[in-house]
Amino acid sequence: MLLRFLDQAFDQHAWHGTTLAGSVRGVTPVQAMWRPKPNRHNIWELILHAAYWKYVVRRRLTGEQRGGFPREGSDWPRLPARPDAKAWRGDVRLLKEEHRKLREVVTQLGQAKFATKGATGKWSNAELIHGVAAHDLYHAGQVQLLKRLQRQ
Repeated sequence: MLLRFLDQAFDQHAWHGTTLAGSVRGVTPVQAMWRPKPNRHNIWELILHAAYWKYVVRRRLTGEQRGGFPREGSDWPRLPARPDAKAWRGDVRLLKEEHRKLREVVTQLGQAKFATKGATGKWSNAELIHGVAAHDLYHAGQVQLLKRLQRQ
């Protein structure tokens, strides 16, 4: 069930509508960089943020020591110096790759490990997985809203 939540929030058909991957499909680099106001997040930042948290949850599930996220910064990784089409495709690919890696860990976790507290000791592994799926949906909604605001 947790794997289904994860997939339905990210890229599989679900009753709730647009997934995170679906929300960025067809978005151009110009659209991804647009901000509704100064100091507000844009679509590009949201997808990097989502990729980062998929990475964090995966590391917590496996108990691995801190590693290196492929992009500089944490929580809200820095935007590329040249925000062009190649960089955008690369960052969307990074999001998809982090989802794939997380999904792989979840499939190997085993039922007995779901109730185990994660590396922080605060949340169970099941709660971390459910939480990262909810996180995807939250940001998918933000992406959809930013796309709508751009059309006004």
